[in-house]
Amino acid sequence: MNVIITGASDGIGFAIAEAFAREGHRLLLCARREQPLQASATRLRETMPHADVQVFAADMSKAPDVSAFAEWCLRFGTPGILVNNAGVYLPGDVHNEAEGFLEQMMDTNLFSAYRLTRALLPAMMHQRSGHIFNICSVASLKAYRGGGGYSISKFALHGFSQNLREEMKPYGIKVTSVFPGAVMTASWGDFDNSKQRIMEAKDIADMLLAASKLSAAATVEDIVIRPQLGDL
Repeated sequence: MNVIITGASDGIGFAIAEAFAREGHRLLLCARREQPLQASATRLRETMPHADVQVFAADMSKAPDVSAFAEWCLRFGTPGILVNNAGVYLPGDVHNEAEGFLEQMMDTNLFSAYRLTRALLPAMMHQRSGHIFNICSVASLKAYRGGGGYSISKFALHGFSQNLREEMKPYGIKVTSVFPGAVMTASWGDFDNSKQRIMEAKDIADMLLAASKLSAAATVEDIVIRPQLGDL
C-alpha cells in the first residue's frame, strides 16, 4: 500500500513513517528541507532494510509545491493512506500578532492538507477506498491564551476533516481527525521529559496504525490523545 506522509522528516511524521514501514508499506514522504528528509529516509532504510522509502522535498505552504508533490505521488499509483501532518506552531494572540501571521498559519496548517487532499482524491474516489488522517491538535477543540492564529488554523483543519468525512462516506474513504496534546518533538527544545510528563511521538503513530487496520465497516472518526497528567 502507498502511504503518503507530509512533514515526515522528524517528530510525529517520522514516527508515523516508522510505524507503517514496519508493516511493509511503501512510504512516499515529504518535508520542506531536503537534507533532513534524506537523512530520515536513510535512517528508515538502515533500521528496516526491506522498507521502500521514497522522498520528495516540498514546502507544503506553497500551492505549486503541493501540486508537484501530488503529481509525483500519483506516479506510484493510487494512495492507500494519506497523513496530512505538515504544520507549524507559533504562539500568538489575535489582538496583537503580526500582520500576515494568520495567513502563514492557514497556508501551512490548513491549505497544505486541503490542496493535497483535493489533488489525490480523484484517484482514491475512483478506487473507492483509502484512509485520510488529518493531524489536528487539542488546540482544534478548545481555545486558549496564546493560541491565536495557530489555534484558528487548527480549528479550521478540524472543520475540513468533518466536511470531508461526510463527503467521502459513499466512496469507502475513511477520514480521521487526530488531536494530540503535548508531544515530545523538537518544538519542546531541551524539555526534560525523564518523568514522561508529555507523550512520545510513537504514541501518536501507534494509534494511527491501529485505526488503519479496522475493517471496511468501521471508522475511527476522532482520536484525542493527551498526556496522562493532562495538558500543560
